[in-house]
Amino acid sequence: MAALLALSRLVDTINEFVGRQVSWLILVAVLISAGNASIRKAFDMSSNAWLELQWYLYGTVFMLAAAYTLQRNEHVRIDILSNRLSKRTRDWVDLICHITFLLPFVALMVWLCWPWFWLSYRSGEISANAGGLVIWPAKMMVLAGFILLAAQALSEIIKRIAVIRGDIDDPTPSHDLPPAAEAAIEMETKDRD
Repeated sequence: MAALLALSRLVDTINEFVGRQVSWLILVAVLISAGNASIRKAFDMSSNAWLELQWYLYGTVFMLAAAYTLQRNEHVRIDILSNRLSKRTRDWVDLICHITFLLPFVALMVWLCWPWFWLSYRSGEISANAGGLVIWPAKMMVLAGFILLAAQALSEIIKRIAVIRGDIDDPTPSHDLPPAAEAAIEMETKDRD
C-alpha cells in the first residue's frame, strides 16, 4: 500500500501544479477578449483567430483543471443526499462510483481522443473559419485533460481504499456539515441499522 500511496501523492502533486498554473490562462483569455473587443470597437476590425484563441484557452482551463477539481473534492455531487450519509458511507460511495463510473468513462475518453487528436495533428487540421487557428492543440488539451483525470481517478481510488482501511486520514478538503450535524446524522444512521 505504501507504493500505491506514493504513486497517489505523485499524481496529486502533478495535478495540483497543473491546476494552479492553468488558472492563469483565465487572465490571458480575459485580456485577449478585452483587447479583441477594444480593437473591434475602435477600429472596426475583428479576427477569428483571437476569438478561437479565447475558446482554446477556456477549454484548456476546463480540461486541465478537471483533475485538480477532483483532487480538491470540488466536483459536483448531490449534497442534499451526500450530507445525510455518514463519512464512511460517503467514502464507500465515492470508491464504488470512481471504480464503476469515473474510471471506465475517462479510460474510454482517452481511448477515443487519441485517434481524434492524432488524425488532426497528422493532417495539420485548420479551423474552417476565415483566419482560424490550427485545431490539433485544442484536441491535444482534451486528450491531456482526460489523461490527467484518469490518473487522478486512480489516485482517488487508492486514497479511498486507504482511508476505508484506516491507513491514512482523509487528505481531501471536506465539505461536511458542522460536527454536531454530522454526529446527529451518524446517530440517525446507527439507529436505522
